[in-house]
Amino acid sequence: MYTTDAMNLLVVDDEPSICRLAQKELASSETIVTTASTAAQAMAISGEQDFDVILLDVRLPDGHGLTLLEHFRGTLPDAEVVMITGYSEVSVAVDAMKMGAHDYITKPFSLKQIKQVIEKAYQCSRLRRENRTQGSSGTLKSERELIGLSPGMKRVGFLINKVARTRAPVLITGESGAGKDVVANAIHSKSLCADKKLIVKNCGTFNKDLLRSELFGYRKGAFTGAQESQDGLLSLANNGSLFLDEVGELSMDVQSMLLRVLETQKYRRVGDTEERTVTVRFLFATNRDLAREVEAGRFHEALYHRLNIFRIEIPPLRERPEDIPVLTEYFLGHLYPEKPPYRISKRTMECFMAYHWPGNVRELRNVIERAIILAENELLTAHSLPREIIAKCSEYKDRAKPSMSLEDNEKELIQKVLNLVGNNRNEAARILHIGRKTLYRKICKFNIPT
Repeated sequence: MYTTDAMNLLVVDDEPSICRLAQKELASSETIVTTASTAAQAMAISGEQDFDVILLDVRLPDGHGLTLLEHFRGTLPDAEVVMITGYSEVSVAVDAMKMGAHDYITKPFSLKQIKQVIEKAYQCSRLRRENRTQGSSGTLKSERELIGLSPGMKRVGFLINKVARTRAPVLITGESGAGKDVVANAIHSKSLCADKKLIVKNCGTFNKDLLRSELFGYRKGAFTGAQESQDGLLSLANNGSLFLDEVGELSMDVQSMLLRVLETQKYRRVGDTEERTVTVRFLFATNRDLAREVEAGRFHEALYHRLNIFRIEIPPLRERPEDIPVLTEYFLGHLYPEKPPYRISKRTMECFMAYHWPGNVRELRNVIERAIILAENELLTAHSLPREIIAKCSEYKDRAKPSMSLEDNEKELIQKVLNLVGNNRNEAARILHIGRKTLYRKICKFNIPT
């Protein structure tokens, strides 16, 4: 257990009994409990203070828990979110884990169970926060490492090494969860500004009304509520790197402004007449097809061509299964480094290899972390895996199961070859790459008519 300051716990549930239970049984000198009964209330509270762990109900009166989960992943990157529900919905559990939920439990749950899950989540949150504050880029040490032995990932590593020490903007593409943030961190760590800050922002989490001011900053009096001048992300990233994830979410007017910054390294704060100069290394990521977005009129064509100078495409995990064992070993050793080494059963690895991983590396990481929580004697077994992974493994085994034994297959092959060559044993032995005496013994053994 970490001997640090008190844990900040947010409980979001519309059932008063759950909130009362949390305040009565979970609050202590080591745990500060805050409760919210609606999504709007939770968003308002989380905007004012930070949290280590969030217990989040799937069904809320003014929204869905998955929507709120996505919001928390963008605004509270160090917080671990545990989904709770009274409904046994496997599909919701799968979606939650893909989106980065730490765990998923169903009502009714025991007090002992919820305390154990919270403690595990808290340890993970503290580890992430400590790693982030220790690193110069402000991100997890593990997230700066590119893991993979497949040709596709070797190609990605080659491109990173080529472009890292240039000033060219980089567009990182790939499916959600494939590791676009890992590539961005790897580029920054090898760049000329590696000792400076890497500022990360998911464009999908921008407040649409304040988007320009968040990115460029604003001058005092620029709009209602602007009581003091404020610097934006560009200023914070000066002399360092700015990583804009999901850049396809930006509005067209902001895209035009961003294009000018890319071309001139100059910008104006909202409400300001003075032009500022910055030196920023730009990194972008998206899971959209920006070429199609340009055709549809949703993305600025000139900006697309400016971003597409150097593109790194990350292959999905299903196209590089040879990386699954390597990634698994990495996560087993790094998710809980303070714990004894975890091992994985042969059956579990078979399930991993049979599954198609729609959530990519992020889903693999979440599944492994869940399995670690459920592990007995530091061994990850198939019993700790989500149902859909076990089902896929069983389906794969059923397809792969031979309908005949090895001897039956051998007998059938010899019969086919003998029929093909008109029972010419010399020719059959040549085709089968065996000696004539060996062929004769097998004919007698299998009682093959000739």
